[in-house]
Amino acid sequence: MSSSQTPRLTRRGFALGMAGLSFTAACGNGVGNSNAATIDARVDATLNEMYSKYPNTIEIAEKASGMLVMPLVTEAGFVFGGSYGRGALRINGVTVDYYSAVSGSAGLQIGAQQYAHVLFFMTQDALNNFRRSSGWTAGADLEYVVSDQGDSLTADTNTLRSPVLAAVFGRAGLRVGATLEGIKYTRIIP
Repeated sequence: MSSSQTPRLTRRGFALGMAGLSFTAACGNGVGNSNAATIDARVDATLNEMYSKYPNTIEIAEKASGMLVMPLVTEAGFVFGGSYGRGALRINGVTVDYYSAVSGSAGLQIGAQQYAHVLFFMTQDALNNFRRSSGWTAGADLEYVVSDQGDSLTADTNTLRSPVLAAVFGRAGLRVGATLEGIKYTRIIP
């Protein structure tokens, strides 16, 4: 191309260039964002709050093979309802994966609430089953370590034999009638 010839930008070229740029921007994989750091900071704050309000959970955490910490789950409904939250799986105090928690419900309901919860995997098998699943759902077999009255249950030998223990507490205090049954946990990239 000689210096007297200048490249011309056609409408088609411009449109294709803009479409390619838009497609590339839309396919961002989150590299360089601070979502993981935000989740980790919330997990730390949630653990500190749980340990100070419910001291029995310290001993349980020390004996657990791993803990899934969901710092903030928002639950809302008007006839149909659902909940969503994000958290981290920690093993030996280190985050190894990030997870979302999702549930749906139907029936007479109205309102919203926010709460935090921690799942303690008390056996290596329970932790392995959770990590290998493509989507693990909490069942009715969970043992809760905080009662509806706000009392911490003791971490006795029988309680510690349960494969998965749960602590559920609200942002404004204890979540009465706490149950995690039906919540599905899925690994995510924050």
